[in-house]
Amino acid sequence: MYREEIKVLDCTIRDGGLINNYNFTDDFVKAVYAAACKAGVDIIELGKKLCESDEYTREKYGKWNFCDEDDLKAVIESHECNKPPMIAVMFDVGRVDIDGLVPADQSVVGMIRTACYIPDIDKGLDLVKRTKDLGYATTLNIMASSASIESELIGGLEEINACKEVDYLYLVDSYGAFYSEQITYYLNLYKKYAPDIEIGFHAHNNQQLAFSNTQQAIIDGVNLLDATINGIGRGAGNCNLELLLNFLKNPKFDVRPVYKVIQEHFVPLRKEIEWGFNDIYGISGHLNQHPRSAMKLRGNPDEMDNCYNFLLESTKEEASA
Repeated sequence: MYREEIKVLDCTIRDGGLINNYNFTDDFVKAVYAAACKAGVDIIELGKKLCESDEYTREKYGKWNFCDEDDLKAVIESHECNKPPMIAVMFDVGRVDIDGLVPADQSVVGMIRTACYIPDIDKGLDLVKRTKDLGYATTLNIMASSASIESELIGGLEEINACKEVDYLYLVDSYGAFYSEQITYYLNLYKKYAPDIEIGFHAHNNQQLAFSNTQQAIIDGVNLLDATINGIGRGAGNCNLELLLNFLKNPKFDVRPVYKVIQEHFVPLRKEIEWGFNDIYGISGHLNQHPRSAMKLRGNPDEMDNCYNFLLESTKEEASA
C-alpha cells in the first residue's frame, strides 16, 4: 500500500509507558530513538508532558511522564541522525501546566498531541490553541470514540472543525473494540463533520485487529498512522510498527533496525512486563470496555488466565437486565 504522503508516528515510549509507569531505562529509550531514526520514521512520541506535583513525582511515575527538555536532549544527542524524526509529546487535559511550556523554537519538541474525551473537547481545544500559538504542530486525539454517544461526537467534531489550530484530528480505538467496517463508518463521520482537518488513526490490539484496522484506515485515506515497536502498549498493545513499515512498501522506511532493537531490547523486556493479546483483553475489546479491569486481572498471578470467570463478571449486569 504505497502512498507517498503517508506518515508514521512511533508512540512506543508514550503508549508503552502506560504499562510500567514510564520507568524505561535511558538506554532503552535511546535504543528506541536510534531505531526510529534508522528506520526513517517521521515522528516519534517520547512520552507525556504532564505537570509534576507532590503526589505525581518523577520518582514514582517515571521521567517519560514529564519529558523535561534536558531528558529529551540527552536522548536525541545520543544518536546522530541524518534525517531526524520530529519529536512529539502528549498532553492529558487537566494534568498539564501550559504556562511552563517554552516556545517551539526553544524546544527540541516539534509536536504536541492533546488527548481528551468528548465532554472535555473545549478544554482540549484550548490547549491546542495555546500550543499552536507557541509554534508547535498539533493533534487532538479523541479518546474512547467507540463508547461515545454519536450525537455528542458529531457536536464535538463540528466544534473541532471550527478550530483552525488543529493540524490532525485523531480517531482513537482506545478499547480495541472496532472492526474494519466501524473504522470506515467513524472515519466517514470525521470527514463529514470535520472536513477541513487531516485525520490520524491510533489502534489498540484487544481483538488482534490493530494492524488490520490500520490498514483499513489507510484504505479510507488516513495519512498519519500510529504504531509501536513490537506492538508494545497499554494492555493488548498497539499496531506493530514493524508490520506497518513492511506493509507500506515505501523505500524511505527500513524495517531492519526495528527488528534489531526488538531482538536486543524488547525480547528481554518481555521477561519483566507483559503486553499483547490474550483472551482477557479479547473479552474487554469485544465488550467495548476500558481495559483497566482486564489489566488488573492480568496483574493477579492466581487469576490472570481465568477468562471464563472474567467474562461472567464483565457481563453480569447485562445478564441480570
